[in-house]
Amino acid sequence: MKSATTFLMFQGQANEAIQQYQQWFSELQVESLTYMEDSQQVAMAVLNLKGLKMMVNDSVIKHNFTFTPSTSIFMECESEEEIDSLVTQILEGGQALMPLNNYGFSKKFAWIQDRFGVSWQLTYN
Repeated sequence: MKSATTFLMFQGQANEAIQQYQQWFSELQVESLTYMEDSQQVAMAVLNLKGLKMMVNDSVIKHNFTFTPSTSIFMECESEEEIDSLVTQILEGGQALMPLNNYGFSKKFAWIQDRFGVSWQLTYN
């Protein structure tokens, strides 16, 4: 096996999602980004978020499925301010699957879905 990478397939929102993620996460690096011919749809992008490599694209084929909360991106925050800020931003247009709270296993934890349908688990101990 050469590699294993998280792959996020959007249906026309990949470019918008990448731009939003760059605002939320200052550490996010766009390693490569190509667009479909005569379009703002993403043919393929490679992102790096704190060592997590993610491939992102817009599907040219319409599907009857989207993201599922059971697959999520898990992030350990460095401060209470960071987790509070990220949760607030990601919830704009999104939804809380587990609202920010102390669940016993974490001082502050939230499982949230952004407006694109991608799920994020954020923790601060």
